[in-house]
Amino acid sequence: MSVHSELLARHQRVMPDWLALYYEQPISLVDGKGRRVTDAEGVTYLDFFGGILTTMTGYNVPEIVEAIKAQAEKMVHTSTLYLIEPQIELAEKIAELSGIPDAKVFFTNSGTEANDTALMLATQYRRSNQVLAIRGSYHGKSHSTVAITGQRSWSATSLSPFDVIYVHGGYKLRSPFGHLPDDEFTAACVADLENLLEVATAGDVAAMIAEPIQGVGGFVTPPDGFFGAMKEVLDRHGILFISDEVQTGWGRTGEHFWGYQAHGITPDILTFAKGLGNGLAIAGVVARAEIMDCLGANSISTFGGNPLSTAGALANLDYVLRHDLQSNAFKMGGQLKEGLDSIAAEVPEILEVRGKGLMLGVELGRPDSAPDPALTAKVMEEAKAGRLLIGKGGLYGNTLRIAPPLTVTADEIAEGLDILETAVKRATGG
Repeated sequence: MSVHSELLARHQRVMPDWLALYYEQPISLVDGKGRRVTDAEGVTYLDFFGGILTTMTGYNVPEIVEAIKAQAEKMVHTSTLYLIEPQIELAEKIAELSGIPDAKVFFTNSGTEANDTALMLATQYRRSNQVLAIRGSYHGKSHSTVAITGQRSWSATSLSPFDVIYVHGGYKLRSPFGHLPDDEFTAACVADLENLLEVATAGDVAAMIAEPIQGVGGFVTPPDGFFGAMKEVLDRHGILFISDEVQTGWGRTGEHFWGYQAHGITPDILTFAKGLGNGLAIAGVVARAEIMDCLGANSISTFGGNPLSTAGALANLDYVLRHDLQSNAFKMGGQLKEGLDSIAAEVPEILEVRGKGLMLGVELGRPDSAPDPALTAKVMEEAKAGRLLIGKGGLYGNTLRIAPPLTVTADEIAEGLDILETAVKRATGG
């Protein structure tokens, strides 16, 4: 029995059936350097998914590793019942970078927890349990975040602490308004939002939560200004806007440091996670002080923002800023998008290439545009055989998600495109 087969058998005995694994023959990744990872059987891959957009600056970055080691040698953990200097320093930097005036920051362990906290703040501040969410969205795996996730395949229960109303988002390919030019498409979605507020709510909605680019939803990318137009309506009603930047933050979109900036707005609440820790478990919420301080009960975070995670995150964020990885994401993302568009021009099964920076989706389907998740899985298997790791998502599981670390090089983009082109053509018989 191979190493991976043995691990899979052990996994299946003790782990839940609903815990998803990639590939017909799942692999275990045990080492990495730069943008490459090695599995338990010694095979090395070019990684264009980074632990679901989490390994943002690459594997084994010396400056970040040294910062983690130095902190681990002193103090791994204290709770928020004590002052934690790297936590305070990191909060100061994020508050300034967030663009939110008079900002305060609360650290959690995951994007799910960050969105939980944002929802608790918004519903308490507004004294309402009504929440607007976007169709096709994904915000986490907890009871409250599943309740605002707009994908049936990720909704494990219909029970909800909220009264949720789902509004149209930026998925033009399958939208009833998708045939319209961008400005008219946005106007139609805004008109639908206004109508929903009149007919489907009690008039005191707490918040709208939205991903500037949907992550699990398949990197659905609305027209620039889309959420700006939405927020004009929200502001008239006093409804808060929560920007879920778990996947779009830290410069990944290339054009901006935060995804919300493409829409000419400043959110009331911002959530972050994934890339900040470059693999360490850290996430959090940013909000105006009056919103952050609205809770009347005591609270702590046992692990959120502990010394080890914040020291590593500080080193990682400093690396991102010092090396201007946002600019690299813009440049390399352009090269990647151009290459994907070139492949799409020759492959009719590619229905759409979308996204920004190093956050690009490739939606696959049949000649009648019906989703083809089986083809998508086949492309992923062929890419793995070519030693390239990518992700998948979308409402129907038919979209390739391609998101290399922000340090990816031009040569690695070219290599990844070559592997992906071969994989697509083998999977489609082209």
